[in-house]
Amino acid sequence: MERTRLSLFYLAGYLIPSGVMLLFAPRFALKLMLSNSDYGDVFPRTAGMLVIGLGIMIVQMIRLRLSALYSTTLIVRSFFFVCLISFYIFNHDPFFLVLLVILSIGIGLTATSYILDKRLALKATQQS
Repeated sequence: MERTRLSLFYLAGYLIPSGVMLLFAPRFALKLMLSNSDYGDVFPRTAGMLVIGLGIMIVQMIRLRLSALYSTTLIVRSFFFVCLISFYIFNHDPFFLVLLVILSIGIGLTATSYILDKRLALKATQQS
């Protein structure tokens, strides 16, 4: 599951920096992600705190090679994908489209890696 593990570096690589930006510079972070709405300062900071927490969990999954949880990241991100589409439909803020693009790249990387790793493991099992 090495490819899948490596794909999670992308996930950690955007979660922690974006979380830090939302926590410490929420208006700048939202502007950078093309937001056209005002969410105040508290809600983006709360989101930043949660995103950093998710990022730390992903870093631990990578570090400890918790391959049993790799598929869970796909399930959770698929849920986030559906939610972000809903959020965009509700308020038409391009911020959610930016998040969808970033999320889609990560889902694509991890899903492709996961499938390739599973195929490789199946081949190895069949050859044994």
